[in-house]
This record gives sequence, structure tokens and C-alpha cells, in this order.
Amino acid sequence: MKLAAAAYPLDAFADWAAYEAKLTAWISEAAGQGADLLVFPEYGAMELASLDGIKVASDMEPALRAVAGHLPAADALHQRLAAEYGVHILAGSGPVYDPGPRPVNRARFFGPDGQHGFQDKQIMTMDEREEMHVHSGAPLQVFDTVLGRIGILICYDSEFPLLARALAETGVEILLVPSFTETLAGYWRVRIGAMARALEGQCVTVQSPCIGDAPGCPAMGATTGAGAIYGPPDLGFPPTGVLAEGALNHPGWVYADLPENAVAQVRAKGHVRNFAHWQEQALRANSVKSVNFKR
Repeated sequence: MKLAAAAYPLDAFADWAAYEAKLTAWISEAAGQGADLLVFPEYGAMELASLDGIKVASDMEPALRAVAGHLPAADALHQRLAAEYGVHILAGSGPVYDPGPRPVNRARFFGPDGQHGFQDKQIMTMDEREEMHVHSGAPLQVFDTVLGRIGILICYDSEFPLLARALAETGVEILLVPSFTETLAGYWRVRIGAMARALEGQCVTVQSPCIGDAPGCPAMGATTGAGAIYGPPDLGFPPTGVLAEGALNHPGWVYADLPENAVAQVRAKGHVRNFAHWQEQALRANSVKSVNFKR
């Protein structure tokens, strides 16, 4: 299959038709390159705030509520385009008030035959906790598709190995990592997390970031990142573990072809067996002993 990771700018729109044209152009381009699975970034939906005007888009609380109001129409558009182009799409995540007074950060997933589901972010960043007041939502989910078993770790979630391991133990071979990072350090934290999850789970991770100054939602601030697709640096994969990567802050798609059974082969026959040897660390960790060097 061919994987596609978007490095995606948050643009401003005068009307719904402009947003529809942008999304259609992006999906058409990736599908035209033969992509089967398209990944958009964390908070990629926040550009919808621009439809309510610059005053709303510049203030976090009104922006969150405005975007939540537009998501049903955006979901219908994604579902139509997934069917039209015969692709699986992870839509850019956005706020959903489900059902309480504060939103969750939800990425919605669409298949070409009308399938749809979602993944809520599990662990909130400090900004989400203290400024946006976004809460964790529904638990981790696994998506059984014709492309294989897919899991989603939204940005910060990718920095926590037990979340990825829980998905890997269900047979997940592809982890989607939509991200939103303001700084270069933030981008590298998520990148290192995504690469580490690919190493220890002997799986593929797809990182899709927001990039640029976010004129479509100034409340979110400027972002830094590069799209990339990673695997374990072992049998059947590049020695760097990087299947494909884009230039920093350069908008567009990054593509990588994933051979059939590549993950199954590296898990079964790789030079190292991180996935299979995972349980051994628990035994070793429980046998830690203290040695007194103060005497």
C-alpha cells in the first residue's frame, strides 16, 4: 500500500466552498499519486474557525466552539471524498463536545465504503490542560481495514510507550500520529516518540503535522514540523528507519510504499525482536537492586 502524510497549513477561508476546494485538491493530489491511506494532522480542523471571522478565529474559546459546530459538515465532506477517491482518510482532529461542557480532541477516520470511526486523544499537553481546557475522551480503538489493523496516537500520545504497546498487542501494524507542535523541540519530541514506537513495536508510524503561521486560526499560533513515515531499522526497512520525510515546514504530501507483510516479516524474522521480547523487560525491571556507593 502507499501511505501519505500531510504537512498541512491552517488557511483562512471566505466561505465553505473555499474550504471544500482546498480539501478536495489535497485528497485528489494524494489519490492521484496512488495513496491508499491519507493522514491529516492534529488540530487540522481548526482552520474552520476562519469561517466565523477573524475575531472568532483569534480567540481560543470561541474558535473551539465554532470549529465544533462545523465538524459535522466537514465529516460529511471527508466521507464523500473517501468514497469518491477510494481512499482511507484520517481527518485533521478538532474539538468535539461529547457530551460535557469541555471538548475532547477527536480525530475522525473514514473508509472508502462509508466506514467511519474516531479516536480521541488520551493524554493532554499542558496547553490543553491549562489554556484550552480540553479533556481526554473515549479509550483507544483499533480499526480493522482492508489495509490492515490501524491505531491512532494523537501527538503527545505517541510519547507514551504503553499506549502504543496496547495497540500493538491487538495486532496493529500501522500507527497514525497526527501532530501539532509550535516549536522545533516539540516537533522532535513527537518525531522521536513516533520513531521509538516504530522500533519497539516493530511497526510503521505516520507523522502528519500542522505547519506555518495558522492564518485560519491565529488563536492556535505558529507551528513547526515535517511529514514523515517511519519503520523499524531492520529487515525490509531502511537502516535509518525513515521510509520517507519532507522538508521542515514545507507544505505538501510525503509518500511511502509499504510492501505487503513487511511488518509481519520483521516481527518474525528481524535481527532483533523488540515486539516479541517486550515482556522480558518487566521481569528485569522488577529485579532492580540498590547498591550503596556512599560509604
